[in-house]
Amino acid sequence: MRMLLFVLVLSMYIVSLAGNAVITTTIKLHPALHTPMYFFLTNLSLLEICYTTAIVPKMLASLVLEHGKISFWGCATQMYFFTLFGITECCLLAAMAYDRYVAICNPLRYSVVMNWYVCAQLSIASWSVGLMVGLGQTNYVFSLTYCGPNRINHFFCDIPPLLMLACGDTSMNVIAVYLVALLFITAPFLMILISYVYIINTILRMPSAEGRRKAFSTCSSHLIVVSLFYGSGIITYLRPKSNYSAESDKLLALFYTVVTSMLNPIIYSLRNKEVKVALRRRMGSKPCFGECKK
Repeated sequence: MRMLLFVLVLSMYIVSLAGNAVITTTIKLHPALHTPMYFFLTNLSLLEICYTTAIVPKMLASLVLEHGKISFWGCATQMYFFTLFGITECCLLAAMAYDRYVAICNPLRYSVVMNWYVCAQLSIASWSVGLMVGLGQTNYVFSLTYCGPNRINHFFCDIPPLLMLACGDTSMNVIAVYLVALLFITAPFLMILISYVYIINTILRMPSAEGRRKAFSTCSSHLIVVSLFYGSGIITYLRPKSNYSAESDKLLALFYTVVTSMLNPIIYSLRNKEVKVALRRRMGSKPCFGECKK
């Protein structure tokens, strides 16, 4: 089972890296895609590369080695980056929902509201929240005393399995995990849901069938990604402690760290006409030497 899981995870990791790199490069090389929506998509693709790289290489090494080990500070570093990238993605997905809300519900003011300064501010705010929450949670968890068993029943250094190894009282840490989940997972998710209530209401009132189809097409990719990422995250971190199961947690962790990162570029490339056109042009272009004709 170890080797089967190794091959499976490695394959998904390679697809994730390649897919997100292709999305980022395609957007960078095509001026037609230099819009706020694709600016956020570039951020998301780069974030997915960082997110999976913080977890998967060590996970693969642990699957190959019979007794996978990680140092105390290595574990703290991994947990910090995992939390940083996870929280940043939650905030970034909410920023993308706001972008879609303005584009569909207030299209005449879109270029004014979603100017590059606002886009940069939303992106910086998302990364800043991730940095602060990651630092706070890591410091809080690793300030506990660990004097008993040192075997983590997980693929990586996540907060719930680490708290189970602490010797002292972890009730305040559990409350901190719930607060972070409520503020930075559930709250952005609710903001996204509210945005889509307005978006869907606006789309249904559009007179043109083609306009409705195009609007749904631009939003559906984001909505699928949100459902995949937030669904597994909310189940993992807001589930009552009495319902905690190490095995189901591992399965969910595998889903939101590897599977969603692999599916995101596929979803955006298959369901987005502009990205598909840009990819076809890029793949169909032939290399030239010297001066190419325009």
